[in-house]
Order: sequence, then structure tokens, then C-alpha cells
Amino acid sequence: MTRSARRNLRNGLLFISPWIFGFLTLQVYPILYSLRMSFTEYTGFNDMVDVGLQNFTELFKDELFWKSAYNTLYYTALAVPIGVVVAIVLAIAMNQKVKEVSLYRAILYIPSILPVFALSFVWIVFLNPKFGLFNRIGGAIGLPTIDMLGDPAWTKFAIVLMAQLGAGGPALIFLAGLRGVPVEMLESAQIDGAGPVRRFFSITLPLITPVILYDVIMGLAMGLQVFTQAYIITSGSAGSGGSIGGSAGPQDSLLFYVFYLYKCAFQYSQMGYASALAWVLFIVSVVLALIVFKWAKSWVHYESE
Repeated sequence: MTRSARRNLRNGLLFISPWIFGFLTLQVYPILYSLRMSFTEYTGFNDMVDVGLQNFTELFKDELFWKSAYNTLYYTALAVPIGVVVAIVLAIAMNQKVKEVSLYRAILYIPSILPVFALSFVWIVFLNPKFGLFNRIGGAIGLPTIDMLGDPAWTKFAIVLMAQLGAGGPALIFLAGLRGVPVEMLESAQIDGAGPVRRFFSITLPLITPVILYDVIMGLAMGLQVFTQAYIITSGSAGSGGSIGGSAGPQDSLLFYVFYLYKCAFQYSQMGYASALAWVLFIVSVVLALIVFKWAKSWVHYESE
């Protein structure tokens, strides 16, 4: 390297040194430390006691582990595809050439920037079986009252619906994707007699598949780490059977994986066991991401192809 190149390298490292320090101390070190803890019995206060693979073997015998894994996968399997569809619909609405479109975009985007804990409290009131707006609207059109936060058959779906309040953020990304579709292709298809629906499914949708892949990956990551909604709702809501505070919803129907990990670490003081849970989640997340990327080769289309 020349003297100028070495100087530029030194200056560059100097400028990014705060980030490097933060990355190593706040991300890399905790990750490696949690890996060390996963092979120990540790409460956070006593000395670590090496137990080998005991945490991992006990984990797969734990009924609550399987319950939380099922709840999380159930939520993710519903929330991710529904979220993609809702975001695309909102993006199409945002892309309409109407005078008030800027106002509509702001209204659709605002819920996605509100704190999740605030939306959770709003959702508790909205779904209340006695005076909530959801059941009032349903009763007005002849539907039966549904206790979505007290009935274990509906609790996870209630969280799935709540997740759609944040669809405004992904919708803006889809809006950018829609704006990137060549107008010439759409006009040519229209001249050939293709209607709006045919143009969308034959031209627009294939060209925004990279954006769909991005949204699926991000949704998968957030879905597997769902926590705040369940924590707030199970601590402050009441189902038909009375208060469910202190539990994870009726029949533990809202015991999501990260929620259980949090309970093990900070309520049961099982830091070693919680670290094992965290590493299993990390491995599963990586495997699912690789599967999605491999699957995406069959349906994602890029402009260079």
C-alpha cells in the first residue's frame, strides 16, 4: 500500500472506531457470552456451573418450549403472508393519482410509527367483548360477540390483525417498487387489450418480487421475535374467564417463543437455559432464511434477468 492509501485507511478506521467499539462490545461480545452461558447453569447472580448440553437436552423435553414454538410459528405463518398482501394493497392505494393522495399516505403510514406498547393498549380496548368497537360493529351487522383476547382459539389471530397496523412502513417500500415498474410495459400491455388485473399479475407483480422477498425476510425475522404485544396484552387484559395477567393468555395461547425466553431469563432466573433458547431461535431463523432464499430463486425476478 502507498503512503496515501495507508493514511486513508488509518483515517477511515479512526472515523468508524466508535461504531467498531459499539459493535464489538454491544453485539459480538453479548452473542459469544450467551453461547458460553448456554452450556452452563447460571442464575445471573451465582457462579456459572458447566453442564454441557444439559440445557439443550432439557429444552426439547420442555412442554412450554414446544407450546411457545407452535404459537410463534402459527403467528408467523399467518402474519407474514397477510402482511405482504395488506402492504401491497396499501401501496396500490397510495399510488393512485388523486388530489388528496399525500394526505392518504400520511394517514396510512402513521400507525406504523406509533409505539407497539401504545397500540397494544388501544387493541385491548378495541377488542373488548363488552364495549369494544370491534364487537359493536360485528353486532350491528348480526355477527356474534367474539372474545378475541379471552378465547384461546382467537388470541393469536388477534395479534396477527394487530400486526397489520404496522403495514404502512412496508407499503412505502412497495410504493417505491410500484414506481419502478416501467410505464412503457404497462402501456404496451394496455394497448394489447390487457385489463388492470391482468397487467398487475402479469407485469407489476413479477417486477416487484424482489420487494416481496425483502418484506418476507423482514416479516419472518420480526414474526419469530414477537414479544411486546403479547407481554402488554397478557399483563393488562381480561378474558371471559377473568384476569389473565401473570399468565401468557388463556391456556398459554400467547406464550410466544421470545416471551418464554424472557420469562426464563428474568422471571425464573434461568439465564443458561434462556441462552440455549436464544441459540435455538437463532439457528432456526438462519435455516428458515436460507430456505426462503433458495425458494425465492423460482419466483423472484430481477431486471437484469
